[in-house]
Amino acid sequence: MSDIRAYEQPGEAGFGDYVQLLKPRVMSLVVFTALVGLLVAPVSVHPVIAFASILFIALGAGASGALNMWWDADIDAVMRRTKSRPVPAGKVAAGEALAVGLALSGIAVVMLGLAANWLAAGLLAFTIFFYAVVYSMWLKRSTPQNIVIGGAAGAFPPMIGWACATGGISVESLLMFALIFMWTPPHFWALALFMKDDYSNAGVPMLTVTHGRKATRTHILVYTILLVPVAVGAAFTSIGGPIYLAASIALNGWFLIGAWRIWRRDEAMAEADGYATEKSVFRFSLSYLFLHFGAFLAEAALRPYGMGGW
Repeated sequence: MSDIRAYEQPGEAGFGDYVQLLKPRVMSLVVFTALVGLLVAPVSVHPVIAFASILFIALGAGASGALNMWWDADIDAVMRRTKSRPVPAGKVAAGEALAVGLALSGIAVVMLGLAANWLAAGLLAFTIFFYAVVYSMWLKRSTPQNIVIGGAAGAFPPMIGWACATGGISVESLLMFALIFMWTPPHFWALALFMKDDYSNAGVPMLTVTHGRKATRTHILVYTILLVPVAVGAAFTSIGGPIYLAASIALNGWFLIGAWRIWRRDEAMAEADGYATEKSVFRFSLSYLFLHFGAFLAEAALRPYGMGGW
């Protein structure tokens, strides 16, 4: 990371720059899935404890984002999608991003342990370590499986939320983990297809760079097919029900159609319409995850009235 010194003389940083350092878009997904994991658990949690737990999980997610931006400042400066981030844009010093990430990591883990339990805190600590070290420092720059394996970092939040409520791990929390884990590769590979040369210019061995764009299209289809039984199967657990089952069947059918359309296209077709299909599937993949977890939440909300669950 010798190039990191190029970002050590920032301009004046504003509050918004520090917010962006924490990756608020990623944080919103983390907060939502963690909250769902906490609320669908079969154990009620005091509102104050629930609020504190989600707050510290969010801080942990922000810490991961700051550490990622510190380490990836050199490649972020090369990629169009990331060059305006606070560190490569010269608004926040790389060393300051590191300090923020480390400080928030310690606060989040310790306070979650005190507010909820130490299993949840341990899972949060491992998630931060996995994202910052295993994914950012190792996998991202060394293997085209970076998104596949690294997807585990984004899949832990509902398990952490569940652990905050129950103090344990269950089939249900593992299935929520698996849903996000299997969703991550087709989601990011669809993005990689229309980001064109960003990853190759940055030297990131994304699948589009190492195996070609046709192979990436095939991988999107295969992983989407593998995702379907995981997503639909969760309907037949204690957190599922007819609402979730109907939503999951519809969402997975649409996702499969999108993946099939991507697979059938070649680069000439994609360039001709500005990667319209790839962009459409990527946008839908965002809704796909939120709607699945929203369906989990709907089942839990209706269950006390005899309308949710089986």
